[in-house]
Amino acid sequence: MIETIPGNLYDHPKYYELVFGSDWRAEYHFLRACFERYATGRVRRVFEPACGTGRLLVKLAQAGFAVGGNDLNPAAVKYCNARLVRLGFPPTAVVGDMADFKLKQKADAAFNMINSFRHLPTHELALAHLQCMADALRKGGIYLLGLHLTPTACEPMQEEGWAARRGNLAVLSRMWTKNLDLRRRQETVGMQFDVYTPTRVFRLTDTIQFRTYTRRQMDELLRAVPNLELIATHDFAYDIEKPIKVNGSTEDVVYVLKKN
Repeated sequence: MIETIPGNLYDHPKYYELVFGSDWRAEYHFLRACFERYATGRVRRVFEPACGTGRLLVKLAQAGFAVGGNDLNPAAVKYCNARLVRLGFPPTAVVGDMADFKLKQKADAAFNMINSFRHLPTHELALAHLQCMADALRKGGIYLLGLHLTPTACEPMQEEGWAARRGNLAVLSRMWTKNLDLRRRQETVGMQFDVYTPTRVFRLTDTIQFRTYTRRQMDELLRAVPNLELIATHDFAYDIEKPIKVNGSTEDVVYVLKKN
């Protein structure tokens, strides 16, 4: 019987980073292509709300960008800053709320790529986040917002899994929908990491609440922030040459928003 440890998966940044940080290349190259194609002027300073372990911030810092981020989880922020410092960069991640922050210096570009936006449980907080992002960007800057929509023309995906290994450490992850309440716009998601080390095997489990968005609901939300203009949409194939048109069957979307 595998040892099971319930709790917050974000409190275990080492394993979270291994699962979600091992496949960074496609997102990284897509971000840089978007900076060049969609932002007005050169992108030098980038910001990530809900940055977690900073898997992409670190790569961008190594490429010469000035990076910063915030996250509510102190363990994730500590892990992110330790990585930055170890590589010779300043510890620029801070503990902070993605729906209530101000930057001392405006960013040229910002990104939130894997559903963290959906942790915001209400329309008011989602709107506050988008306004914070608009205020954080200089004119002509862009915000790349990636999330899973709830499709209306087909059944939504119910389960995903990943596997990652680094040396003698391996993690198998699983995420599945426990309950979907479209009236209340709540999706209850189970997550688990099965962790394999040379001396121990154990399972970390968590339950997460996401706010749901259909295509129409997301469009209505974005229209409520007039100083962020939707200029393109892509899917999670991260192909800069293949923008998509979002419809009732679309689930994975990266919205490209530009500060006007």
